Amino acid sequence: MRRQILAPIAAGVLLALAGTAQAATKTANFTVSASVAKNCIISAANMNLGSFEGDNNLTATSNILVRCTNLTGYSLALSAGSGAFANRTLVNGPDSLIYNLYTDGTYGTVWGDGSGATQVVPGTGAGMALAQQQTHVVHGRLLASANDNPVGPGGYSDNIVATITY
Repeated sequence: MRRQILAPIAAGVLLALAGTAQAATKTANFTVSASVAKNCIISAANMNLGSFEGDNNLTATSNILVRCTNLTGYSLALSAGSGAFANRTLVNGPDSLIYNLYTDGTYGTVWGDGSGATQVVPGTGAGMALAQQQTHVVHGRLLASANDNPVGPGGYSDNIVATITY
C-alpha cells in the first residue's frame, strides 16, 4: 500500500520540478523620447464696430488668442489694412470710413508693426495647452469727427493681418 501512495506523490514532485526548471524570463530596456520645438499658434476674432449714423462714435473689441511654448517671447503686430496706420479705412466701393485699432481702451497707442508711432504688443508663452492660452484685446474706435465725408449705405470692411513673431 505504501507503494501505491508513494508513486503518485513522487510523480507530482517530478512534474513540479520539471515545470519550474523550464520557465525563464529575460528583460530589455528601451527609451521613449519626444522633442518640443519653439512654436506659437495664433487666431483672431472678427470685430464689428456697429452701425454708423454719421454723428455717433463707435467702439468695439476683438481678441487675439496666442499659445506659445513655455517661456517663448513673442510680439504681435497688426497690418495697416486698407489705409495707413494713422488712418485705417473701412471701405465700401469708392466710399470709406476712418477708424483705428489700439493696444488698450485709452486709445492712446495705435497697434501696428512698430513703425512710426505704432507699437507691437509683446508677450511670453506659458505653454501650448488651451489652459495656457493668452488673450490680447484689440480696441477699435471710429470717431464721427473723423468721418464727415459723404458715405453711402452698405457694409464697410477692412482686412487686418495679425502677425506673431517669436
